[in-house]
Amino acid sequence: MQSSKKNIVIIGSAFPLRGGGIATFNERLAQQFIEEGYQTTIFSFSLQYPNFLFPGKSQLSTEQAPKGLHIISCINSINPFNWIKIGFKLKKLKPNIIVVRFWLPFMGPCFGTILRIVKWNKTTKIICIADNIIPHEKRIGDTIFTKYFVKPIDAFICMSQNVLKDLKHFSIQPAQLIPHPLYDNFGEIIPKAQARENLNLHQKDIILLFFGFIRKYKGLDLLLEAMALIKKKNLTQTSNTQQLKLLVAGEFYDDRKFYDILIDQLKIEDQIILHTEFIANDQVKYYFSAADYIIQPYKNATQSGVTPLAFHFEKPMLVTNVGGLADIINENKIGVIAEPNANSIAEKIEELIKFDSAFLVENIKAEKQKYSWHNLTSAIVQLSFTTQN
Repeated sequence: MQSSKKNIVIIGSAFPLRGGGIATFNERLAQQFIEEGYQTTIFSFSLQYPNFLFPGKSQLSTEQAPKGLHIISCINSINPFNWIKIGFKLKKLKPNIIVVRFWLPFMGPCFGTILRIVKWNKTTKIICIADNIIPHEKRIGDTIFTKYFVKPIDAFICMSQNVLKDLKHFSIQPAQLIPHPLYDNFGEIIPKAQARENLNLHQKDIILLFFGFIRKYKGLDLLLEAMALIKKKNLTQTSNTQQLKLLVAGEFYDDRKFYDILIDQLKIEDQIILHTEFIANDQVKYYFSAADYIIQPYKNATQSGVTPLAFHFEKPMLVTNVGGLADIINENKIGVIAEPNANSIAEKIEELIKFDSAFLVENIKAEKQKYSWHNLTSAIVQLSFTTQN
């Protein structure tokens, strides 16, 4: 990797692994570095999760490879001999900066070993983008694995105050708060009528969208209970031709039967539209363009990749007051903030749909200018300078 250009390696998920938030983020970050003149390579996984740890249907994408990106699928997350091999390969390559994503303590032994070996070259600066330090769903070994991972890191980027606070219990290295940039690689906004026709949704309904992998901590059960409360007030039938509907779009990473039973018990089958397969990147624009409002009823969170999508597609949103979700929501200007319980979520949904949506959208258009990818790449490069000897 000897070149007059600065060399950057991103370690984390990428194609042919399925999109989802982390892989899509890494690919967009690589694209930004390339546009800014950096020679950029993504070191992704040959094996990311063993099948028994992966709750989805498939780890592999069926989409076309992203254009213009150099992706090497070589890291085996459960093979220590592979970690050593990759560590020595990167040590020899001597990239100026390694950007490593950390979202799960399970990755701590793998990444921590690779990065310790890289540090022996006394050249490469290692910057971590920490999605989570303390995971949403805790397991035995989390603390040990995280402590092992953070040791070789030179500096950190966090995307919420909560993660920044958690990090202080594990590392004293420099850390900077940079908001999650907006996803702009899922296509442009398309007309609502066209999007709804594509998804076979009623043109006149008010559509609430719950988007993304379905996990316990994301609070879909609270949202379903909130829909039942709204129905009891006869607010789901707003006119003879218009109803309030919840569109759930995303693959189950939790027990589907629990939600099916809950929907049946609450008697809200007529209010819920389930699209519970994996949503491919080229389909995301249809879901967000078809929706009127984006609902994030999380029970706990640090930050969410759904919020940047809502900003990009200029959709008012409801978030719960947990973790960093409410940090960037200017309440009553771009959305509303609820407490993580069904009563509060129901009340805030009612409040949200009474707002002048044009007023909210204009505020979102102004606010979204703050969240550029250049802000992130610039922070990474500056942190690499501050850690030089």
